[in-house]
Amino acid sequence: MASVTAPSPFGIYVIWHPRYEGGDDIAARLYRHFATGRNRSIAGGTGVPVQYRHADAPGGDAPLPVDWGQATNMAVVVLVDSTLACDPPWVRYVQNIVREATSRNDSARVFPVVTEAGGLDVCQGIQALRWDDWAGSGSEREGRLIRDLTHEFVRMLRHRPEAGHPDATGKAADNTEGVRVFLSHSTKDPHGKRIAEDIRDWLHRHSVMSSFLAPRDIPAGMSFGTVISGSIQDSAVVVIHTDSYSSREWCRREVIEAKRANVPMLVVDCLELVDERSFPYLGNVPVVRMDPAARDTIPVVVGRLLDEVFQHILWRRGVECLCESPRATFMAKPPELLSIAALPDARGEERLVVYPDPPLGTEELDLFSDVGHNLRLLSLNQWQVEVET
Repeated sequence: MASVTAPSPFGIYVIWHPRYEGGDDIAARLYRHFATGRNRSIAGGTGVPVQYRHADAPGGDAPLPVDWGQATNMAVVVLVDSTLACDPPWVRYVQNIVREATSRNDSARVFPVVTEAGGLDVCQGIQALRWDDWAGSGSEREGRLIRDLTHEFVRMLRHRPEAGHPDATGKAADNTEGVRVFLSHSTKDPHGKRIAEDIRDWLHRHSVMSSFLAPRDIPAGMSFGTVISGSIQDSAVVVIHTDSYSSREWCRREVIEAKRANVPMLVVDCLELVDERSFPYLGNVPVVRMDPAARDTIPVVVGRLLDEVFQHILWRRGVECLCESPRATFMAKPPELLSIAALPDARGEERLVVYPDPPLGTEELDLFSDVGHNLRLLSLNQWQVEVET
């Protein structure tokens, strides 16, 4: 049978001048974040390829060209300092990359990161990330750079060059539209409301992401259920898990709706004393701890949520290139009982679910075999090996 190995759906180049002292550290941080960790399993075991261009080619006065065929979609991050801006061969090199990326119909994009004010002229009218204007330590600015780049990568991958190509919601994606965050919280708990409002305010001050916060964002005269369901379908969901959260009907509905819609989701653990009945469907997603009184980890929460959104769309872009079996369902996270229950009726035929590596443990597979007849669960690598043999 033909191979089902697909090209990487996304690749990154990081470019900086050899005399820019901060370039090595920034590039290494970007490599650690995007090329390792869960991105490795989402991208089929190889991770997101991250390549460097930071030295002149042998016998030349600028680096080697970018290999645009390395991945289906390519992002080029250029760290523009005053040294690069004052080196004409490097300026021409960067400007040539911009022209090449522009000619590739949204499958490639250059992201200038201006680290010193003198580098702004190199950008040729392209919107840049203004590292030089950001407050905070070097580590804090690196964290912001990763968040901002992750958001831009999501916007890039969500947009399809083919006219009218729909995203997972069935709508044509807009590459200028930011990620929207649905803030699921208990209005009964003062901490829940306050934390939701603080996250919303932080998003509006420090990002171009939008938010949905009930009940204030539900138009008068509209059905709660209809608006909330539609908003969840188009959002990444943050669950603010306070003491009263699991006891609230609408909170439970929002979690179930998000799981059924298979949207990116993150739980923020803000428990102060006790949750009398932990809601069982809050599992199978990342959890970030936040002190409900201090609320000083909002940047961590936002960054981790963006990672989930990026991995979710990276998975979709990766598996859409594979020779899929018509009976296979590809899930962007390990399956759970709720996601299995949401599968369409196979009318007695075998149902195959493919999910990111690593494979599930025997204890989970045994549970699924007890509740789901004619159900096979394979990690992506397991499925690829089976199809290729």
